[in-house]
Amino acid sequence: MMPKAARLRELLERKEIARIVGSRDALTALLVEEAGFDGLWASSFELSASRALPDLGLLTMAELLVASSHVNEATALPLLADCDTGFGGKINVVRTVQQFEAAGIAGVCFEDKVFPKRNSFLAGQNLEDPQDFAGRIEAGARARRSEDFTIVARTEALIAGRGMDEALHRAHLYADAGADAILIHSKKPTPAEILEFLRAWRARTPVVVVPTTYPHWDLAEAQEAGVSMVIYANHALRASVTAMRDVLGEIHLQGGTGGVEDGIAPMKELFGLTGVAKWEGWSA
Repeated sequence: MMPKAARLRELLERKEIARIVGSRDALTALLVEEAGFDGLWASSFELSASRALPDLGLLTMAELLVASSHVNEATALPLLADCDTGFGGKINVVRTVQQFEAAGIAGVCFEDKVFPKRNSFLAGQNLEDPQDFAGRIEAGARARRSEDFTIVARTEALIAGRGMDEALHRAHLYADAGADAILIHSKKPTPAEILEFLRAWRARTPVVVVPTTYPHWDLAEAQEAGVSMVIYANHALRASVTAMRDVLGEIHLQGGTGGVEDGIAPMKELFGLTGVAKWEGWSA
């Protein structure tokens, strides 16, 4: 079987657009694989929310590494880990790359915000000096053992309202520093900014997008425009919140679980997902 790092690189470089999904835990990863997606995204937003914490850079590198490793071990799909701003300076980025690569994770993504980062959809975005961030990308690229291990540089210039020229300037600096792909993020309700970026970028590196605020962009159009990978970053988590709230509310209202049993997964399905038969085989 192809190593996961090589598989992620293949996904980024192939002609067909790749789709990866935010997975906050191993069970979510199993469901993503079952649904037929190409890979996994260990989102700091989802991992923070799963611990009832806001996405404000509160989790340490070790905490994100442990959570990402659980997701990574659950399936054969490659995992791209969201490592926020890199947990410090150059030496912290170096250690992050070394630790995540050693754990068998396929790649990491760093964003050019000032630590502690703020979720992209919160006000008050501050960006790091682009030369400093490029230096950390360069250090991370030198630190990896395999060229297949992917380093994605995420620029938040459009999120911070810095404009297209700044976004392109930063993206070129990061590509020069050794980034294998650029994640360009926008919070506009249409993909207009992304399309403008792609036209100017001219496919210098693979481009990754996160269409949270422009969900109706047709996948074929995104591929035609030059997008290499789409991240559905938080939809499984948001779906689970809605489903759990509905079921728990119904149980509380009805005073029992009889009214919800037909609408939730049976225990047999959970036994299948968690591999009960496989594990019992070891004790036979």
